[in-house]
Amino acid sequence: MIPKYYEFQSSAKILSGRHALENLPSELKNLGAQKPMILSDEILEKIGTLQIVLDALAQGGVSEGGIYTRIPADSSLQVVHNIAGEYRRLGCDSLVAVGGGSVIDTAKGVRMVLSQDVDDLLDIWGCENLSGAVRIPFAAVPTTSGTGSESTLVAVIKNEARRLKMEFISYYLQPDVAVLDVRMTQTLPPRTTASTGMDALCHAIEAYTCMQKNPVSDAYAMGAIQLIVQNLEQAVKKGKDPQARLAMANASMMAGAAFSNSMVGVIHAIGHALGGVCHVPHGDAMTILLPHGMAFNHRVLKDEYARLLYVLAGEETFINTPEAARGKEAIRQVWLLRRRLHALCGLPVRLRECGVSKSDFALVAKTAMNDGAMIVNPREVSYEDVLMILEKAY
Repeated sequence: MIPKYYEFQSSAKILSGRHALENLPSELKNLGAQKPMILSDEILEKIGTLQIVLDALAQGGVSEGGIYTRIPADSSLQVVHNIAGEYRRLGCDSLVAVGGGSVIDTAKGVRMVLSQDVDDLLDIWGCENLSGAVRIPFAAVPTTSGTGSESTLVAVIKNEARRLKMEFISYYLQPDVAVLDVRMTQTLPPRTTASTGMDALCHAIEAYTCMQKNPVSDAYAMGAIQLIVQNLEQAVKKGKDPQARLAMANASMMAGAAFSNSMVGVIHAIGHALGGVCHVPHGDAMTILLPHGMAFNHRVLKDEYARLLYVLAGEETFINTPEAARGKEAIRQVWLLRRRLHALCGLPVRLRECGVSKSDFALVAKTAMNDGAMIVNPREVSYEDVLMILEKAY
């Protein structure tokens, strides 16, 4: 059903393919960028992934204005403020983020501080608090296939003092360019490949079922789910497979575009809380929570899950499953995929495997109830419901 009104924007120009990076310099020049600050992390610098990007920029006649690689696994307020200070000191004019969700979200945080001409990100915390202000050209080069941050209007920045992951939402957060190059993900370890892939799957499933869904986000979400189901296990088994890697990169981007326009729900709300309180990696939290969140929402999403069964399991399973049972079978297919990934690479499937203690449940539940993703979940969620989901996932 088409909503009476909806909005959709996915403004990043996509460069996808084996040599997509070689086209980045011309895109930066088109944006008026001559002295970009390059953001990445120390691991990508050490293993040479960052150097591939630097070489592509140099070959295209673009010299970096600065390089900052001390970005932690969870982007933080302090790091954002440090980088913004370095950007101003060095006289840079644009941003290139090379990394996973933390690096790209850090870049989004830096861009917010710079474009709004503020010193503290907390001054503009919230939803749609940004104006056009100063334009900072921004290119994202994802090195994982999960967060979809290269195409989203969302940034998650950790407030370490409050043990809280803060969400910023604005169309101004979307990068100008997203580069999907298989060289960026071919060295990703199997377990990380699986975890980030399940994150993308969760993005797509929640985007397809949340209250703000629309025909365009549905198309992106369905396409992403199909690519993930067809390619994730191959990417885990054979990380150098260029087709599987490129398919997963595109799936992640599409899922990101879908959920940033339709939003997510209870699974992400609890996952954000687990990350902030218990330091559970986001992809692992999504892996563990996905079937439990789907089971909780099944009461109101039977038809939507039934339609997802076709892309989750294929035509034969869809046809051979009684219509009334298709929704639950879709959830079972997610369980089966999760089990196979656990067997392949040890991907965690229980909260206890991630060091979560039941004594954390009360704070996790309280934090989750204050997460914005709860607002658009299709079924109303209570504090007791969150405790129940955590118990089942433990």
